[in-house]
Amino acid sequence: MQPKYPESELILNKDGSVYHLSLRPQDISDIILTVGDPSRVHKVSQYFDEVTFEMNKREFITHTGLYKGRKITVMSTGMGTDNVEIMMTELDIITNINLKKRENKSRKKSLKIIRIGTSGALQEDVPLDSLLVSQYAIGLDTLMYFYNLNRTEAEENVEAALQLEAELPFRPYCVEGSSKLFKHFSTDTGVGNTVTCPGFYAPQGREMRIPIRYPNIVDKLAEFHYGDLWLTNFEMETAGYYALGRLYGHEVISCNAIIANRATKEFSKHADKTIDNLIKYVLDKAVELD
Repeated sequence: MQPKYPESELILNKDGSVYHLSLRPQDISDIILTVGDPSRVHKVSQYFDEVTFEMNKREFITHTGLYKGRKITVMSTGMGTDNVEIMMTELDIITNINLKKRENKSRKKSLKIIRIGTSGALQEDVPLDSLLVSQYAIGLDTLMYFYNLNRTEAEENVEAALQLEAELPFRPYCVEGSSKLFKHFSTDTGVGNTVTCPGFYAPQGREMRIPIRYPNIVDKLAEFHYGDLWLTNFEMETAGYYALGRLYGHEVISCNAIIANRATKEFSKHADKTIDNLIKYVLDKAVELD
């Protein structure tokens, strides 16, 4: 009898670990902090009481250890929602699939996944070097065209309005993050709604040597609002996290260090310190989770 997930679909390494991440169920915690930059993994795990597990595979670097006595995992994804899709899917595989039998586990488990990322502000009143937690994410990438993502009526209304007002040739997707994690992590930060772009230059309105198709995209995003929902910042991963978190049933939230402001044309002179402040804030809030 063919297993539910044949070898060509669920690819495992020789040691039984999942293909890209090279992780097994025992290698991770229920609380997972994620960063884009692989070099930032150590900047998080340096605060651990001890590191008990390390894995380096491609851009996916994983450290698991103890922080204030609580088991926590930090891992890097690289940039973009394509990498986030691999990471989120393979974390779910090792959590909710029996790898030996290649079938779903009878009892489903939900992870708590907290993104620690950098971001640029769209609004003039979002200060440089501030911390911001994303309530909603709006994806300008095409990842969700390959999934059946259920959205609320309010989310679909935001999508339609933004497509119209920004004159986009495609419909973005809008997803709310975990309301539980949003409430927990936003107690001492700014809050906002994050746009996820499929690139750093043209998709974020940066024009270098060649002309771009939407030179006014930043202004249109900054001016857009649907009721009280305004877009505050943008980056390259959050919408993928929120959408896949909803699809797989994991609690996900995105915490951002604001190191650029596109409205004021400024870039932080203290970006490393701001990122470190966010890391320490997230670590201390993570150990308080139920």
